Amino acid sequence: MLTKRIIPCLDIKDGRTVKGVNFVDLRDAGDPVELAERYTREGADELVFLDISATLEKRKTLLELVRKVAEAIHIPFTVGGGISSVADVRALLNEGADKISINSSAVRNPDLIDELAAEFGSQCIVVAIDSRNVDGTDWVHTHGGTRPTELETIAWAKEVARRGAGELLLTSMDHDGTKAGFAVDLTQRVSQAVNIPVIASGGGGDESHFVEIFGAGEADAALAASIFHYQEVEIMHLKDELIKNNLPIRK
Repeated sequence: MLTKRIIPCLDIKDGRTVKGVNFVDLRDAGDPVELAERYTREGADELVFLDISATLEKRKTLLELVRKVAEAIHIPFTVGGGISSVADVRALLNEGADKISINSSAVRNPDLIDELAAEFGSQCIVVAIDSRNVDGTDWVHTHGGTRPTELETIAWAKEVARRGAGELLLTSMDHDGTKAGFAVDLTQRVSQAVNIPVIASGGGGDESHFVEIFGAGEADAALAASIFHYQEVEIMHLKDELIKNNLPIRK
């Protein structure tokens, strides 16, 4: 059985790590390079770096900052934000990213998923899905969660898996930043609908939420931000709790 992964997330705006609630009310959470170094020491399995305003501001991800983070860590590193071409991906990989994450550009041009998977391999391609429940239906949102689409979350997850994505990063906008627990039902339905790993994001607040999302939610990995940034949950303590619950974890 594959081990479950614990992944801190660095949401980057203007070169700083930020964190909000339901994708708004952002506050500063520290220097991304210092946080990345700390997470490596504390036992994180991977790291995700999302330049959250790159698409909205119609610019590319901050390459110099990506390079500094990559130099500071020795765990797999996924980068997202403003990526829309083979050239963008190649530039990020050259700066030290191990995987890239696309969202808005994949919705705008689904063929990009096929193109990137063919060029770099599916193991390198993560498709992020920002999902909000509206009147009982889960809908995909883009541009940092600001734009609703006509894509239903489950159907889109199936399509991106078919097109060659290696992983899904599923964020529940309704749970994001609330610390009230992950979207267990949504994550379970997505996990059962696709044959690629699903990273659950949005709502992690304590150890029990991670036990729940790995168990009932069937997630392969769980991503969180503020609880790690502000040391409300310690990664090694979390891993001990998961092991107590018979979940396969890398120590």
